[in-house]
Amino acid sequence: MKKKLLSALLALGLLLSLTACGAGRDTAAPEGQSNKALTVVATLFPAYDFARELCGGRCEIVLLVPPGAETHSYEPTPQDLVRIESCDLLICNGGESEAWLDTLLDGAAGKFGMLRMLDCVDAIEEERKEGMQRVHEEEGEEDGPEYDEHVWTSPRNAAAICRAIRDELCALDGAGAETYRLNCERYCEKLDELDAAFRSIIREARGSCLIFADRFPARYFVEEYGLDYFAAFPGCADDTEPSARTVAFLIDRVRAEGTPAVLYIEYSDQKMADVICEETGCRKRLFHTCHTVSADDLKNGANYLDLMWANTESVKEALG
Repeated sequence: MKKKLLSALLALGLLLSLTACGAGRDTAAPEGQSNKALTVVATLFPAYDFARELCGGRCEIVLLVPPGAETHSYEPTPQDLVRIESCDLLICNGGESEAWLDTLLDGAAGKFGMLRMLDCVDAIEEERKEGMQRVHEEEGEEDGPEYDEHVWTSPRNAAAICRAIRDELCALDGAGAETYRLNCERYCEKLDELDAAFRSIIREARGSCLIFADRFPARYFVEEYGLDYFAAFPGCADDTEPSARTVAFLIDRVRAEGTPAVLYIEYSDQKMADVICEETGCRKRLFHTCHTVSADDLKNGANYLDLMWANTESVKEALG
Protein backbone atom coordinates (compact mmCIF):
# COMPACT_ATOMS: atom_id res chain seq x y z
CA MET A 1 0.00 0.00 0.00
CA LYS A 2 2.84 2.34 0.92
CA LYS A 3 4.66 1.63 -2.35
CA LYS A 4 1.48 2.43 -4.31
CA LEU A 5 1.12 5.69 -2.42
CA LEU A 6 4.72 6.68 -3.10
CA SER A 7 4.35 5.73 -6.78
CA ALA A 8 1.31 7.96 -7.01
CA LEU A 9 3.22 10.77 -5.34
CA LEU A 10 6.04 10.26 -7.80
CA ALA A 11 3.77 10.48 -10.80
CA LEU A 12 2.01 13.57 -9.48
CA GLY A 13 5.29 15.19 -8.54
CA LEU A 14 6.77 14.59 -11.98
CA LEU A 15 3.76 16.23 -13.59
CA LEU A 16 4.00 19.20 -11.27
CA SER A 17 7.72 19.54 -11.80
CA LEU A 18 7.31 19.61 -15.59
CA THR A 19 4.52 22.18 -15.54
CA ALA A 20 5.70 24.36 -12.68
CA CYS A 21 9.47 24.13 -13.07
CA GLY A 22 9.93 24.00 -16.82
CA ALA A 23 12.74 21.80 -18.00
CA GLY A 24 14.62 21.87 -14.70
CA ARG A 25 18.21 23.16 -14.90
CA ASP A 26 19.20 26.12 -16.98
CA THR A 27 21.70 24.68 -19.47
CA ALA A 28 22.60 27.98 -21.14
CA ALA A 29 25.34 28.86 -18.64
CA PRO A 30 28.99 27.94 -19.31
CA GLU A 31 30.19 24.61 -17.96
CA GLY A 32 30.96 24.77 -14.22
CA GLN A 33 28.93 27.96 -13.79
CA SER A 34 25.28 28.95 -13.47
CA ASN A 35 23.28 32.02 -14.36
CA LYS A 36 20.89 31.37 -11.49
CA ALA A 37 21.36 30.79 -7.78
CA LEU A 38 22.01 27.17 -6.90
CA THR A 39 19.27 25.34 -5.05
CA VAL A 40 20.45 22.87 -2.43
CA VAL A 41 18.00 20.45 -0.83
CA ALA A 42 19.07 18.80 2.43
CA THR A 43 17.05 16.02 3.97
CA LEU A 44 18.36 16.57 7.52
CA PHE A 45 19.25 19.54 9.70
CA PRO A 46 23.02 18.93 9.92
CA ALA A 47 23.39 18.90 6.13
CA TYR A 48 21.12 21.95 5.88
CA ASP A 49 23.22 23.82 8.43
CA PHE A 50 26.54 22.87 6.83
CA ALA A 51 25.27 23.94 3.41
CA ARG A 52 24.06 27.35 4.57
CA GLU A 53 27.39 27.97 6.32
CA LEU A 54 29.32 27.19 3.15
CA CYS A 55 27.01 29.00 0.74
CA GLY A 56 27.07 32.27 2.62
CA GLY A 57 23.78 33.43 1.10
CA ARG A 58 24.86 32.54 -2.43
CA CYS A 59 22.47 29.54 -2.68
CA GLU A 60 18.90 28.75 -1.81
CA ILE A 61 18.97 26.09 0.92
CA VAL A 62 15.89 23.93 1.50
CA LEU A 63 15.35 21.61 4.50
CA LEU A 64 13.23 18.74 3.19
CA VAL A 65 12.20 16.91 6.39
CA PRO A 66 10.34 19.46 8.54
CA PRO A 67 11.79 20.53 11.91
CA GLY A 68 11.04 18.03 14.66
CA ALA A 69 9.85 15.31 12.26
CA GLU A 70 11.00 11.70 12.69
CA THR A 71 13.05 10.72 9.66
CA HIS A 72 12.35 6.98 9.91
CA SER A 73 8.58 7.40 9.63
CA TYR A 74 8.54 10.45 7.37
CA GLU A 75 5.92 10.42 4.60
CA PRO A 76 7.14 12.44 1.59
CA THR A 77 4.77 14.78 -0.23
CA PRO A 78 4.41 15.62 -3.94
CA GLN A 79 5.99 18.98 -3.15
CA ASP A 80 9.07 17.17 -1.83
CA LEU A 81 9.53 15.58 -5.23
CA VAL A 82 9.13 18.93 -6.94
CA ARG A 83 11.83 20.39 -4.71
CA ILE A 84 14.19 17.52 -5.41
CA GLU A 85 13.52 17.48 -9.16
CA SER A 86 14.25 21.19 -9.46
CA CYS A 87 17.33 21.31 -7.21
CA ASP A 88 20.98 21.45 -8.23
CA LEU A 89 22.29 19.42 -5.30
CA LEU A 90 20.61 16.95 -2.95
CA ILE A 91 22.39 16.20 0.32
CA CYS A 92 20.98 13.19 2.13
CA ASN A 93 22.13 10.81 4.82
CA GLY A 94 22.11 7.68 2.67
CA GLY A 95 20.99 5.21 5.33
CA GLU A 96 18.03 2.96 6.04
CA SER A 97 16.15 5.73 7.83
CA GLU A 98 15.77 7.44 4.45
CA ALA A 99 14.47 4.40 2.57
CA TRP A 100 11.47 6.53 1.56
CA LEU A 101 13.86 8.64 -0.50
CA ASP A 102 14.67 5.76 -2.83
CA THR A 103 11.18 5.79 -4.30
CA LEU A 104 11.28 9.54 -4.82
CA LEU A 105 14.59 9.24 -6.61
CA ASP A 106 13.45 6.41 -8.88
CA GLY A 107 13.91 7.66 -12.42
CA ALA A 108 15.42 10.97 -11.32
CA ALA A 109 19.08 9.92 -11.45
CA GLY A 110 21.35 12.34 -13.27
CA LYS A 111 19.00 15.30 -13.03
CA PHE A 112 20.87 16.85 -10.10
CA GLY A 113 24.00 16.39 -8.03
CA MET A 114 23.73 14.09 -5.03
CA LEU A 115 25.86 13.67 -1.91
CA ARG A 116 25.35 11.01 0.77
CA MET A 117 26.85 11.92 4.14
CA LEU A 118 27.50 8.26 4.96
CA ASP A 119 29.79 8.13 1.92
CA CYS A 120 31.92 10.96 3.30
CA VAL A 121 33.20 9.05 6.34
CA ASP A 122 34.17 5.57 7.48
CA ALA A 123 30.76 4.13 8.35
CA ILE A 124 30.43 2.22 11.62
CA GLU A 125 27.97 -0.62 12.19
CA GLU A 126 25.37 -0.45 14.91
CA GLU A 127 26.50 -2.28 18.04
CA ARG A 128 24.56 -4.49 20.44
CA LYS A 129 26.19 -3.33 23.63
CA GLU A 130 25.83 -5.23 26.90
CA GLY A 131 22.52 -4.40 28.56
CA MET A 132 21.06 -2.79 25.44
CA GLN A 133 17.47 -3.78 24.85
CA ARG A 134 16.93 -5.71 21.63
CA VAL A 135 14.35 -4.11 19.36
CA HIS A 136 14.72 -5.99 16.06
CA GLU A 137 13.62 -9.46 15.15
CA GLU A 138 16.40 -11.97 14.49
CA GLU A 139 15.34 -12.56 10.89
CA GLY A 140 15.55 -8.84 10.20
CA GLU A 141 19.27 -8.93 10.92
CA GLU A 142 20.11 -11.22 8.01
CA ASP A 143 19.82 -8.47 5.40
CA GLY A 144 23.36 -7.22 5.99
CA PRO A 145 25.11 -4.76 8.28
CA GLU A 146 23.13 -1.92 9.80
CA TYR A 147 25.16 1.25 10.00
CA ASP A 148 24.88 4.00 12.57
CA GLU A 149 23.69 6.96 10.54
CA HIS A 150 24.51 9.81 12.94
CA VAL A 151 27.86 10.48 11.30
CA TRP A 152 27.93 14.21 12.14
CA THR A 153 28.20 13.65 15.93
CA SER A 154 31.98 13.60 15.43
CA PRO A 155 33.24 17.13 14.62
CA ARG A 156 35.94 15.61 12.43
CA ASN A 157 33.29 13.78 10.44
CA ALA A 158 31.37 17.05 10.18
CA ALA A 159 34.47 18.64 8.67
CA ALA A 160 34.81 15.81 6.15
CA ILE A 161 31.16 16.25 5.15
CA CYS A 162 31.64 20.00 4.76
CA ARG A 163 34.63 19.49 2.47
CA ALA A 164 32.61 17.11 0.33
CA ILE A 165 29.78 19.66 0.11
CA ARG A 166 32.34 22.33 -0.83
CA ASP A 167 33.62 20.21 -3.69
CA GLU A 168 30.10 19.62 -5.01
CA LEU A 169 29.26 23.33 -4.86
CA CYS A 170 32.49 24.30 -6.59
CA ALA A 171 31.78 21.83 -9.39
CA LEU A 172 28.27 23.20 -9.89
CA ASP A 173 29.10 26.89 -9.54
CA GLY A 174 32.63 27.74 -10.61
CA ALA A 175 31.97 31.46 -10.21
CA GLY A 176 31.32 30.94 -6.50
CA ALA A 177 34.16 28.51 -5.87
CA GLU A 178 36.31 30.98 -3.95
CA THR A 179 33.38 31.79 -1.65
CA TYR A 180 32.70 28.13 -0.95
CA ARG A 181 36.37 27.36 -0.30
CA LEU A 182 36.87 30.29 2.03
CA ASN A 183 33.67 29.64 3.97
CA CYS A 184 34.55 25.95 4.29
CA GLU A 185 38.04 26.76 5.57
CA ARG A 186 36.67 29.15 8.19
CA TYR A 187 33.96 26.74 9.29
CA CYS A 188 36.36 23.80 9.56
CA GLU A 189 38.58 25.94 11.80
CA LYS A 190 35.59 26.32 14.13
CA LEU A 191 35.03 22.56 14.00
CA ASP A 192 38.68 22.06 14.94
CA GLU A 193 38.19 24.29 17.97
CA LEU A 194 35.17 22.25 19.00
CA ASP A 195 37.11 19.02 18.55
CA ALA A 196 39.97 20.36 20.67
CA ALA A 197 37.53 21.33 23.43
CA PHE A 198 36.09 17.81 23.59
CA ARG A 199 39.57 16.30 23.68
CA SER A 200 40.62 18.59 26.51
CA ILE A 201 37.53 17.76 28.56
CA ILE A 202 37.93 14.03 28.05
CA ARG A 203 41.66 14.13 28.80
CA GLU A 204 41.03 15.83 32.13
CA ALA A 205 37.89 13.89 33.11
CA ARG A 206 37.79 11.39 35.94
CA GLY A 207 35.68 8.89 34.03
CA SER A 208 35.65 7.57 30.48
CA CYS A 209 32.16 6.09 30.15
CA LEU A 210 28.95 7.81 29.04
CA ILE A 211 25.59 6.37 30.05
CA PHE A 212 22.59 7.21 27.87
CA ALA A 213 19.22 6.66 29.54
CA ASP A 214 17.78 6.75 26.04
CA ARG A 215 18.56 5.74 22.48
CA PHE A 216 22.23 5.93 21.56
CA PRO A 217 22.92 8.01 18.42
CA ALA A 218 26.50 8.92 19.42
CA ARG A 219 28.57 5.96 18.24
CA TYR A 220 30.78 8.14 16.04
CA PHE A 221 31.28 10.52 18.94
CA VAL A 222 32.50 7.91 21.42
CA GLU A 223 34.64 6.19 18.79
CA GLU A 224 36.30 9.49 17.92
CA TYR A 225 37.23 10.21 21.53
CA GLY A 226 37.94 6.70 22.79
CA LEU A 227 35.03 6.58 25.24
CA ASP A 228 33.06 3.62 26.52
CA TYR A 229 29.28 3.78 26.79
CA PHE A 230 26.11 2.03 27.87
CA ALA A 231 22.61 2.78 26.61
CA ALA A 232 19.06 1.49 26.61
CA PHE A 233 18.58 1.28 22.82
CA PRO A 234 20.60 1.61 19.61
CA GLY A 235 20.45 4.95 17.84
CA CYS A 236 17.81 4.14 15.24
CA ALA A 237 15.47 2.17 17.50
CA ASP A 238 11.76 2.84 17.02
CA ASP A 239 10.85 1.42 20.41
CA THR A 240 11.82 3.58 23.38
CA GLU A 241 9.83 1.86 26.13
CA PRO A 242 12.50 0.13 28.23
CA SER A 243 12.02 -3.11 30.12
CA ALA A 244 12.57 -3.25 33.86
CA ARG A 245 15.67 -5.32 33.17
CA THR A 246 17.16 -2.62 30.95
CA VAL A 247 16.53 0.10 33.51
CA ALA A 248 17.97 -2.05 36.31
CA PHE A 249 21.10 -2.71 34.26
CA LEU A 250 21.69 1.01 33.67
CA ILE A 251 21.13 1.77 37.35
CA ASP A 252 23.78 -0.81 38.23
CA ARG A 253 26.18 0.70 35.67
CA VAL A 254 25.68 4.22 37.04
CA ARG A 255 26.54 2.98 40.52
CA ALA A 256 29.50 0.92 39.33
CA GLU A 257 30.96 3.76 37.26
CA GLY A 258 30.13 6.46 39.80
CA THR A 259 28.51 8.39 36.97
CA PRO A 260 27.66 11.98 37.98
CA ALA A 261 25.09 12.49 35.22
CA VAL A 262 23.23 10.35 32.68
CA LEU A 263 22.42 11.65 29.23
CA TYR A 264 19.19 11.85 27.25
CA ILE A 265 18.54 13.12 23.73
CA GLU A 266 16.20 15.73 22.31
CA TYR A 267 12.49 14.87 22.10
CA SER A 268 12.91 12.23 24.81
CA ASP A 269 10.19 11.96 27.45
CA GLN A 270 13.07 11.63 29.96
CA LYS A 271 11.15 9.12 32.07
CA MET A 272 13.96 6.58 32.09
CA ALA A 273 16.49 9.25 33.01
CA ASP A 274 14.24 10.41 35.84
CA VAL A 275 13.94 6.89 37.27
CA ILE A 276 17.70 6.34 37.15
CA CYS A 277 18.36 9.72 38.76
CA GLU A 278 15.86 9.00 41.52
CA GLU A 279 17.43 5.62 42.23
CA THR A 280 21.07 6.69 42.12
CA GLY A 281 21.13 10.39 42.97
CA CYS A 282 22.87 11.29 39.70
CA ARG A 283 21.76 14.14 37.45
CA LYS A 284 20.47 14.17 33.87
CA ARG A 285 21.82 16.23 31.02
CA LEU A 286 20.78 16.73 27.40
CA PHE A 287 23.05 15.46 24.63
CA HIS A 288 22.12 17.11 21.34
CA THR A 289 22.25 14.63 18.48
CA CYS A 290 21.68 17.56 16.08
CA HIS A 291 19.53 15.23 13.98
CA THR A 292 16.72 17.76 13.99
CA VAL A 293 15.60 20.91 15.78
CA SER A 294 12.22 22.40 16.57
CA ALA A 295 10.56 24.92 14.27
CA ASP A 296 11.09 27.66 16.87
CA ASP A 297 14.76 26.79 17.29
CA LEU A 298 15.26 26.82 13.53
CA LYS A 299 13.53 30.19 13.28
CA ASN A 300 15.71 31.53 16.09
CA GLY A 301 18.92 30.51 14.36
CA ALA A 302 19.81 27.16 15.94
CA ASN A 303 22.97 25.72 14.44
CA TYR A 304 25.21 22.68 14.71
CA LEU A 305 28.10 24.45 16.40
CA ASP A 306 26.02 25.97 19.20
CA LEU A 307 24.33 22.64 19.91
CA MET A 308 27.63 20.77 19.97
CA TRP A 309 29.24 23.37 22.22
CA ALA A 310 26.33 22.79 24.61
CA ASN A 311 27.29 19.10 24.47
CA THR A 312 30.76 19.91 25.77
CA GLU A 313 29.19 20.94 29.08
CA SER A 314 26.97 17.85 29.23
CA VAL A 315 29.86 15.52 28.48
CA LYS A 316 32.07 17.27 31.04
CA GLU A 317 29.46 16.76 33.74
CA ALA A 318 28.68 13.18 32.70
CA LEU A 319 32.35 12.14 32.90
CA GLY A 320 33.06 14.00 36.14
